[in-house]
Amino acid sequence: HGTELMRAKLDGHRLVESRVLFRMQPKSGAGHHFGGRIVFDGKGHVFLTLGDRGEQNRAQRLDDHAGSVIRLNEDGSVPKDNPYTGRKGARPEKFTIGNRNMQGAALHPKTGELWTHEHGPQGGDEVNVMRAGRNYGWPVITYGVSYGTGTKIGEGTRKAGVEDPLHYWVPSIAPSGMAFYEGDKFPGWRGNILVGSLKDDMLVRLEL
Repeated sequence: HGTELMRAKLDGHRLVESRVLFRMQPKSGAGHHFGGRIVFDGKGHVFLTLGDRGEQNRAQRLDDHAGSVIRLNEDGSVPKDNPYTGRKGARPEKFTIGNRNMQGAALHPKTGELWTHEHGPQGGDEVNVMRAGRNYGWPVITYGVSYGTGTKIGEGTRKAGVEDPLHYWVPSIAPSGMAFYEGDKFPGWRGNILVGSLKDDMLVRLEL
């Protein structure tokens, strides 16, 4: 299994002129942590989030697409300014490393930067700003613990050279979906983040 990105045209009720732009490598036999959020940056690029497929250490490997944000041109080619383009042994499509399973992604309405949230294990769901070549820590650092046993994962919650989350939840809320509020109905909420919680059946508002 592996997450893939395809483009096509909608002709009535049919997809035509379909073309696969990206295939995750290596593949996996696992059936979870696919990621799969798609965001266009309005500058000719598309972002795709990929989970670690439940194989934690893959998120720290440069030769593995898993556990990262992928950045492509809209035709599927690799942008020349991607952080790992031309680096021996690295997948040039990678934009970040160290991500567990991002299931919310949106562009900040003022800065244009990609923000994401990802599932932690037992605790440690995170909100982060995705920046080129940054390491977001999984599974080296996390605010979560191992399922069932509650034992520590990795080296702790912070490490030099690794990004700290802007916000994290302990216990987990199981976040899914993410949007910046820019409406007029609630002017005090403008610029806030709205996040769905699968665990608690509610909408969470974050003011960061």
